[in-house]
Amino acid sequence: MTKLILRALAGETLPTPPIWMMRQAGRYLPEYRATRAEAGDFLSLCYNSDLAAEVTLQPIRRYGFDAAILFADILLLPQALGADLWFETGEGPRLSTITTMDGVKALKPKELIHETLAPIYQTVRILARELPKETALIGFAGAPWTVATYMIAGRGTKDQGPAHALKAADRATFVALIDIITEATIDYLSEQVKAGAEVVKLFDSWAGSLKGQDFLDFAVAPAARIIAELKARHPGLPVIAFPREAGAGYIGFAKATGADCVAIDNSVSPEWAAEHVQVSGCVQGNLAPDHMVTGGQALIDATRRVVDAFKGGPHIFNLGHGITPDANPDNVALMIETVRKG
Repeated sequence: MTKLILRALAGETLPTPPIWMMRQAGRYLPEYRATRAEAGDFLSLCYNSDLAAEVTLQPIRRYGFDAAILFADILLLPQALGADLWFETGEGPRLSTITTMDGVKALKPKELIHETLAPIYQTVRILARELPKETALIGFAGAPWTVATYMIAGRGTKDQGPAHALKAADRATFVALIDIITEATIDYLSEQVKAGAEVVKLFDSWAGSLKGQDFLDFAVAPAARIIAELKARHPGLPVIAFPREAGAGYIGFAKATGADCVAIDNSVSPEWAAEHVQVSGCVQGNLAPDHMVTGGQALIDATRRVVDAFKGGPHIFNLGHGITPDANPDNVALMIETVRKG
């Protein structure tokens, strides 16, 4: 019996959509908070294979999602390339900045990333062994543009201004950085697949700030390169692409990149996405994450609306972005019950 997620990714329309949730292993769960405290801090949790596997398994035990996603962070790859990475309590990630060609040239060659990332591959191996047989295992990485925005600014930024500024002022340096991230991402994801990931997902959280030709050059083209090479190395590997807030850029994204599924954020309606994106194949999404905080009948109605909008084609139910730390675990259970029982 093929796993439900894999059937949807192969283009099958299922009577009930398979379901998982971005950031399903996260601070909204008391068991996650306990394990993170045991690890000491966020990065220590990412690099402790046993504990990272444990937090990945926690939402599977609690909810029976149809897929688990590896617990890691998109900024582990820049760290493996030689950037300094740390987390400021209450403020999020910080990195040493790369804004010159010398800085790009000082990064480690992609062949050396696996020394740092070996614990991540071990987490995947543990999960491949421990997950229930019906649960798919998703590996992931950040897409090059989104990872570059952090490497250039040294932190998350509202408008990705520093990355846009470098792109305008020193395009050669910017392109060189994108190319290095792209090639390293291929190898990173390929190792996850070798370790047991059955699906991989590319998170381009800041794709929406790329416009016109920039969107084609720095969201579409790197994704197409990564997906083509992964499929050459691992024939039949399904890939989910998430160009968040791409708007009209969602249209044709699957065909342009070779992705098997396009994840949709909640800035577009499910009806619009069904009409314009699902016509090309599987879609994932797109319930607004704030329903996980507020719950109630509004959650039930919104969940049914998403299921109903996408019922005519292949669909994986998910949120439009990651669940937030203030979410109520009971609301997640209500969402799942609504999807599975109607």
